[in-house]
Amino acid sequence: MRDCERPGRRLAFVLAAVLLLPVMSSCSNKEQNGGARKPGGRAAAIQIRTTKPTRVTIQRQVDLAGTLVSIDQARISSEVAGMVREVLVNLGQEVSAGQPLVRLDPRELQIAVERAESQLRQTEAELGIDGVKVTEPPPDEEIAAVRTAAANRDDARAQLARAQRLRSRNLLSQADLDTAETRVKVTEAGYQSALETVHSLKASLQDRRASFELAKKKLADAVIRAPLAGSVSERLIQPGEFIRENTPVVSLVQLNPLKIQTGIQEKNAGMIRPGLAVEFRVESFPDRPFTGKVAYVSPAVDQATRTFAVEALVDNRDRLLKPGFFAKGTILVRKDEGVLAAPEEAISTLAGVSAVFVVEGGKVRQQVVTLGARDGKNIEILSGLKGDEVLAASNLSQLATGVAVRIQGGAEQAHDQESAPGMSTER
Repeated sequence: MRDCERPGRRLAFVLAAVLLLPVMSSCSNKEQNGGARKPGGRAAAIQIRTTKPTRVTIQRQVDLAGTLVSIDQARISSEVAGMVREVLVNLGQEVSAGQPLVRLDPRELQIAVERAESQLRQTEAELGIDGVKVTEPPPDEEIAAVRTAAANRDDARAQLARAQRLRSRNLLSQADLDTAETRVKVTEAGYQSALETVHSLKASLQDRRASFELAKKKLADAVIRAPLAGSVSERLIQPGEFIRENTPVVSLVQLNPLKIQTGIQEKNAGMIRPGLAVEFRVESFPDRPFTGKVAYVSPAVDQATRTFAVEALVDNRDRLLKPGFFAKGTILVRKDEGVLAAPEEAISTLAGVSAVFVVEGGKVRQQVVTLGARDGKNIEILSGLKGDEVLAASNLSQLATGVAVRIQGGAEQAHDQESAPGMSTER
């Protein structure tokens, strides 16, 4: 019989414990949350710290994310064909403008120079100049071939005049007169031919000079030089190779300065202009900030992305940054002074709605606010406050409109006011 009663008693004890648990939990929560009621039915005030809105200086900024690129890069090609004798640079090596990169075998090019020079000197000799002291050909009448042709023509004309006088006196036969006239025509044709030859030589002189200069240039191009200062990003040939004209040999990239290429949302178009400061970081150096300045701003917006292109120049004297790095940072637009702000500890955000608790007459009133930029631990208040309010700065999760509060550090004063004769404790 006793064995049958024991299970029933145990069940009764369990049911009693279940029924008492919510009551005990409620009492415990009230004690922890300061919600115990004092004699007279009034809930105890929640102790809080307070703060006030302040005026701060806000640095306005626009976010950016982009890629670092070289402002100047080139793939150097050979302008002449030939055998590669030496490659004078290696991958990653820095070079200065004009520094030799590759040497080709110059023997064939040297022979071409000598041949072009020989042809030029021949033409200069025919025109009576040496190409050093006298570089311009003299007038046509002063060239030997023309002077000779002119002398022959003048002599023939004089002989014809003499023959005509003798013939008029019947002292010369008609055949001799005809011979004199023919000689004049031949010498005049010879003179004209001499002039044309001289004109051809003068034109040929310019061509021979150009050919000689071109041959010298090709010889000089056997040494391929850097057109700009930078670092070798590719070495495309090896010694012993025969390369044709326009064959790429080396790629160069300029490392200082670099530029950030990014796109900015069209809503910020009125704020971005050349000269603005840029601050950014890269993954390779996450703890080191880098700076630059906006250099170029596109006047057009991309209709697909609704952004406009911006390029910022970055000083890279220490060579820490490399083309291709991803950069993330901000463009510092302007500074606004006297901006109303509140400490972040005084702001409560729930479901995307931000609010503060304004302390008035020993109670709090929830006030919805619109937030702006952050300045350290202060957050800009765009609307909702005037600036002279007292705000709760602790225990915000326990507050609601109408809840009584007690300011931390003022407990003794509040107790004295409640105990003073003739002073009501009702709020």
